[in-house]
Amino acid sequence: MIDFILNPWPWWFSGLVISCVMFLLIFFGKSFGFSANLRTMCAIGGAGKKVKFFDFDWKKQIWNLVFLLGAILGGYLTNTFLTYPDQAVEISENTIRDLKALGFSAPTTIQPKELFSLESLFTLKGFLILAIGGFLVGFGARYAGGCTSGHAISGIADLQVPSMIAVVGFFIGGFIMTFGIFPLLFS
Repeated sequence: MIDFILNPWPWWFSGLVISCVMFLLIFFGKSFGFSANLRTMCAIGGAGKKVKFFDFDWKKQIWNLVFLLGAILGGYLTNTFLTYPDQAVEISENTIRDLKALGFSAPTTIQPKELFSLESLFTLKGFLILAIGGFLVGFGARYAGGCTSGHAISGIADLQVPSMIAVVGFFIGGFIMTFGIFPLLFS
C-alpha cells in the first residue's frame, strides 16, 4: 500500500480529480483561482476601509481559503512524509544539460538551490530575482483578472474567451522567460 502512495500516480488521475472539482464548482456557481485569496486576506485584514477593491463580502470566499490552506498543508505533508529522501527528482537529460550550461548543479530537488535557498535569497541577485518575479506575477495576475489556475482551469472550463486569451499570453510569457530572459540572467 505504501508503494502505491509513494510511487507516481498515472497522469490521468489528476485530470479526473480536476474535472470533478470543476464540475462541482460550475454546478454551485463558484469560480476557482488562487490569486483571489490574496484579495480575500486583504479584505479580512480591513483593507476594504481604505481601498474600494477590497471592500466585498469576504465570507463568501472562505471555501477558497480552505482550498489554499489544503494546498499548503498537502505540499508540506507530501514533502515531509511521502518522498524518498535519497531519491532525486526525475528530470530529462536534455533539461539537466541545459541547466548545467546555465550554471546550475545537477538537480536533487524540484526547485534549484541556486534560486530557492536561503543562501541565494541573501544575495543581491537572488533577492532581486525573487522580488521582481513576485511583483511581476502579482501585477500580471491582477492585470489579467486572475492567475494561471483561475484562467486555465476555471475560465476555460466555463468557456470564457478572456481566459483563453490570457492562457495564450501566459504561454507566450513563459516561452519568452524560458528561452530569452532566463538565459540572460544565468549565462
